[in-house]
Amino acid sequence: MKFTKMEGCGNDYIYINCFEETVDNPQQLAIMMSERHFGVGADGIVLIMPSDKADFRMRMFNADGSEGEMCGNASRCLGKFVYDRGLTNKTRISMSTLAGIKYLELHIKNGVVDTVTVDMGEPIFEGRKIPTTCNKQFVQKELLHSEDKTFEMTCVSMGNPHAVTYVENTDNFPVEKYGKPLEVHDFFPNKTNVEFVQVIDRNHLKMRVWERGSGETMACGTGACGVVVATAKNGICEREVDVMLLGGTLHIKWDEKDNHVYMTGEARFCFDGQWLK
Repeated sequence: MKFTKMEGCGNDYIYINCFEETVDNPQQLAIMMSERHFGVGADGIVLIMPSDKADFRMRMFNADGSEGEMCGNASRCLGKFVYDRGLTNKTRISMSTLAGIKYLELHIKNGVVDTVTVDMGEPIFEGRKIPTTCNKQFVQKELLHSEDKTFEMTCVSMGNPHAVTYVENTDNFPVEKYGKPLEVHDFFPNKTNVEFVQVIDRNHLKMRVWERGSGETMACGTGACGVVVATAKNGICEREVDVMLLGGTLHIKWDEKDNHVYMTGEARFCFDGQWLK
């Protein structure tokens, strides 16, 4: 089976063109291929599939085999893949996901995709819809305990759940120690992604992320969107912000006109390969 390794801000996935390949057990395949010693090594796998509702369908499986509703970095890479590999000549494409249909604007430079803007849709604030066990319309300053600390959480969904908290310095913060228990906290029925955020100024944020099903990753596109929405909603930042992650910077805009969140960033090919197991 042929595959392509790609990354967006260091969030790396293995892409399989299901117009040509057949994947019978994606959950097991994700576990095997994502393993960084005996597999290819990745945060998960992405299946690029035909769709009767959109131009393409994306299914994303985390490194532990669980299926994610949506992934912003993977979406940008999908856009680059389908254009650069000749599956489309359109620069605006639609993509079906478990979080609904998303739209990608492909920015072309020298005949190939340079950056991609993803319309991530409207954020969800209602506690039960994120989902959390809370009935609040906006889950803000929710006190959750992890190990020896209590965190104030603001929760939001960008098609998948996010819990945002603020720290003084992300560089030396023990993300795994606190993120791992928070991911599976009883407050989150479907688990959650956890973002630890350092406020630089009203237009610049730094974050590290503990991703549901993958652990700490270099970047999380939906997480960056959730962080800007939560922080703007809290009155701490503007609605257009550069978010600095371990793997790079994403430009996030929460548009006042349509309430949609727009994410712009790069996508890169790493290598092509063939899976023989």
